[in-house]
Amino acid sequence: MTETMDEQALHDRVSQVREQRNFLLNLLEQPDLGTLRLDVNQALEELDELIEEYERVFAAS
Repeated sequence: MTETMDEQALHDRVSQVREQRNFLLNLLEQPDLGTLRLDVNQALEELDELIEEYERVFAAS
C-alpha cells in the first residue's frame, strides 16, 4: 500500500528535519564522539542534499 502525502504535509516534515538538523550539529561539538563523527557528518551531508532537492523541486512549483 502506497501512502500519498500532500504538499503541506511534506513541507511540515521538511521543516521538522531542518529543526532536528541542529541536534546533529550539536552532537558534532562533543569531544568524545570518536568514530561516530563520520556517521554524523554523513547524516548531515545527506540531510543537506535532501533539503536542497526539496527546495529545487518546490521552489519551481
